[in-house]
Amino acid sequence: MENEFLNRETELLYKGARISKSTKTPETLPLYMTTAFNVEDLNDLTKRYEHKDYTYIRTRNPNRKALSELVSYLENGENSLICPSGMAAISTTILTLATSGGEIIADHTLYGESIELLNYLNKFDIKVRFVNTCNLTEIKKVLNKQTIAIYTETISNPTIKTVDFIALHELCQQNGVKLIVDNTFATSYVVKPLSLGADIVVNSLTKFANGHSDVCIGSITSTDEFIQQANALQVLLGTVASPFDSWLCERGMRTMDLRLAKQNSNALALAKALSENPYVKKVNYLGLEKNPQYELAKRQFKNNFGGMLSFEVEPDKEKLNHFFQQLNFVHYAMTLGGFRTTVAHPASSSHHDMPRKERLKLGISDGLIRISTGIENTDDLLKTFATALQTFKE
Repeated sequence: MENEFLNRETELLYKGARISKSTKTPETLPLYMTTAFNVEDLNDLTKRYEHKDYTYIRTRNPNRKALSELVSYLENGENSLICPSGMAAISTTILTLATSGGEIIADHTLYGESIELLNYLNKFDIKVRFVNTCNLTEIKKVLNKQTIAIYTETISNPTIKTVDFIALHELCQQNGVKLIVDNTFATSYVVKPLSLGADIVVNSLTKFANGHSDVCIGSITSTDEFIQQANALQVLLGTVASPFDSWLCERGMRTMDLRLAKQNSNALALAKALSENPYVKKVNYLGLEKNPQYELAKRQFKNNFGGMLSFEVEPDKEKLNHFFQQLNFVHYAMTLGGFRTTVAHPASSSHHDMPRKERLKLGISDGLIRISTGIENTDDLLKTFATALQTFKE
């Protein structure tokens, strides 16, 4: 019913709030920056509940839904949840599965804050056993009837190792244990863990998927059954991504394969060049044929070997600082996966809270440098690293 004689202070609130013509087929998905969708009456409200339609932003939003459909397709999953960060995706997943008295087996080289989160579970009588998930013998030693999940990464941070997904899947299946895989470093461009037997895949879409270093967002992908369970908890925890972040990430992901093709090829070229550099002690990259996991990675990965690598140099702080300063267009960043190449020093960043003795056991030395490759000209990239490495000449 049209309101013809409302006063200015009322019309100021309502004029222009509705679009009269069809808006069903925009070329670009609109941004739904609204906390709620109006209902006509109680019958309409009941219908929306039944069909899981849009009512309130924390429950459902068109931009989150659109991004979840894209992620589900890319990861070959039945359904996905979109969270405000990779850590939110990890915590929502773990809390959905966790039960008091239960145990989780996790890789000992997980992202530093993932380890901190898992250690926090001790407060709730949930035990976490950290082992080398590349070694099935180590896993079997701690696997027991209380184990509810094994949690690992497709490519570890920052040691750049992978796991045998088929073997892990068989072990989990035999023991009724869920396999959780963080696919952030590899992305679905390189491997789809669900197709290799994983039960749940989490991603920090902030990184390679979005690829523009301008949004913090994460995802959980699994079966419809698990996603429904996780969604019930997600709504209560409030671990839902905002419409704008979801929209921005989806836009970034449209060029994902184009970027990752270049990032992967740059990573391989850089790894080869570094392995021949006299000032580099060791290079960690699965695409190098001399890497002990090369054949495993080649068998499991479908598009190259990822855009992440790390290498070791002399652990001299003054020389390390000078090296970073001499890198020209490559900068130090507390993130990864963007279209520009960045570097980091894990001992001072992602694993700075870990006791040095423990860190060294994991292969994270004081001279280890992590690289996230971008889409720059390959020759420019090789040249700037070769020049900066002259720092270690003496």
